[in-house]
Amino acid sequence: MARSRGARTGHSKAGAAFTELVLETFRLNGRLVLAGDRLTRDIGLTSARWQVLGTLRKPQAPLTVATIARNMGMQRQSVQRTVNLLVAEGLASLVENPRHRRAKLVALTAKGHASVHKVGLLQVEWANDIAKGMDAGELQAAVLIMRKLRQRLGDRFATAPDWRVPSLDLT
Repeated sequence: MARSRGARTGHSKAGAAFTELVLETFRLNGRLVLAGDRLTRDIGLTSARWQVLGTLRKPQAPLTVATIARNMGMQRQSVQRTVNLLVAEGLASLVENPRHRRAKLVALTAKGHASVHKVGLLQVEWANDIAKGMDAGELQAAVLIMRKLRQRLGDRFATAPDWRVPSLDLT
């Protein structure tokens, strides 16, 4: 098996590259959250609120907190806290769920739609500026790789929530 600079840790070449990608993704996520907070500050949002509002913008029907969390790859409890803040600010509302008595549905209010629209206009300008001079094909290839990795991770954790590498004893 071919080894890269990760050979000392036992990584395969692909495993070492994946680890570098994970670390770079963590760094990128930090920058994206900071940029999102700055982008939405004047509208009175944060990146977390913008993410939840964004998931409510497209569906034909309101969603449950659990569905929003699954779609975003986040913990249900953190999405619930964000939804509670959005409801308190009049950006979202909770409506009865005909399929489940206790799991309310989250819907955008008119004020929420207006906020999503405003931040959407800012995001288009921001995205065009950041992507200026970059190759759209390379960016799309990066999206496809990230999507594949997300699906592989989702498949692994969906079938084995306490997934561990069986050969490692970290105690």
